[in-house]
Amino acid sequence: QVQLTESGGGSVQAGGSLRLSCLASGDAYFKYCMGWFRQAPGKEREGVAAISSGTGKTYYADSVKGRFTISRDSDQGTLYLQMNSLKPNDTAMYVCATASMFCGLSTRPYNYWGQGTQVTVSS
Repeated sequence: QVQLTESGGGSVQAGGSLRLSCLASGDAYFKYCMGWFRQAPGKEREGVAAISSGTGKTYYADSVKGRFTISRDSDQGTLYLQMNSLKPNDTAMYVCATASMFCGLSTRPYNYWGQGTQVTVSS
């Protein structure tokens, strides 16, 4: 079992920055891959960034490349998403999730999900 608790969301103006955190409890087996997803009202959930343990390989959606950075601490307990140069279309509920076998931006491999933290970017 894994429990995920996100924090760090808020309201910022376009061009601003936020840093999201996700505290992840549970066995490392279930945290092979950790990712950030977002869902805006009326839209499907989309993968934003993901990172695998061991190799540290990262994955980013094209829409956030060069602006967002995903990282995780050495004990794999906390996941971060540094978001810079925020745009109004980054507005969404951001949710972290973990997968035990595969890593990437598809939602399908992910077994555990947090409740999310809201990010609102105004123009």
